[in-house]
Amino acid sequence: MSEKIVINEVGLRDGLQIQPKFVPTAGKLELCHALIDAGVRAFEATSFVSPKAVPQMADAAEVWAGLPLDKGVDYSALVLNEKGYERARDAGAKVFAVALASTETMNQRNINMGLEQATKSFAGIIARAKKEGFKTRAYVSTALGCPYEGEVSVKVVLDLAEKMMAAGADRLAIADTIGAGNPKLCETIIKAVVKEHGAERLGVHFHDTRAMAMTMSWISLQEGVREFDSSIGGLGGCPFAPGARGNVATEDLAFMFNDSGYETGIDVAKLRRAVMVAERLTGLKLGGRITDWWVSQERKAAAKAAIAAE
Repeated sequence: MSEKIVINEVGLRDGLQIQPKFVPTAGKLELCHALIDAGVRAFEATSFVSPKAVPQMADAAEVWAGLPLDKGVDYSALVLNEKGYERARDAGAKVFAVALASTETMNQRNINMGLEQATKSFAGIIARAKKEGFKTRAYVSTALGCPYEGEVSVKVVLDLAEKMMAAGADRLAIADTIGAGNPKLCETIIKAVVKEHGAERLGVHFHDTRAMAMTMSWISLQEGVREFDSSIGGLGGCPFAPGARGNVATEDLAFMFNDSGYETGIDVAKLRRAVMVAERLTGLKLGGRITDWWVSQERKAAAKAAIAAE
């Protein structure tokens, strides 16, 4: 049996949050269903944040209420403060993600807290969730570079990761929020985090701003990581990180792992429909690096069918 990979789809949250065209609740749920039909079984479904700051997530409770719960799917909700945690909990969430930025400035811009205050706040949310019987995933974001302060030391990443795990986080994720990383830096950080916390509870979240995300995903795989965030069609960006591009595309990641003999449970051909749904909802031309190959295969199949019909 091949080794299992978990692809955590963040398109419904990270992918849509920065899009100027509001995607209604029904559209978000349609995209969710298309992804489930393709075999996706893990989602960061929405974020319970200020509607003024992130209007696209204003319908978080409605989206959560409409999620299909009978498909064997795992859902998490991003929360950035106690109020968001309570809203998500009251909506029915049972897995909560928090995102602690690695620098003072990014935390100030993102959640209006300094680094020390944000660290204490997220540690408190994690401890509270654990006490109330829920699971948590702690992200150390901008771990491979901050749009405001530049390079981030490995020591800082390890220190923040340790604080989140000490607070009781069930899982830890290292995030290249703006796509500033490179393969060597990624290897250094992932090796260090794995040495401290093991690979079994570790995930990664890479943006593809400089076309490094696939390479860094493979490097993380070699270090033992088996959980990867991605966004359908490469949707995404960070509203508080200038120049940030979308996450690594779900279809690219699933194809690479499937073709390399790993088990994702995802039918890459069926992801094509999900990409088209996302295009219709956002009005954008979407698709990962595999798109041109996809199209060429479809044309070949159509040509063969035409010849056979003659």
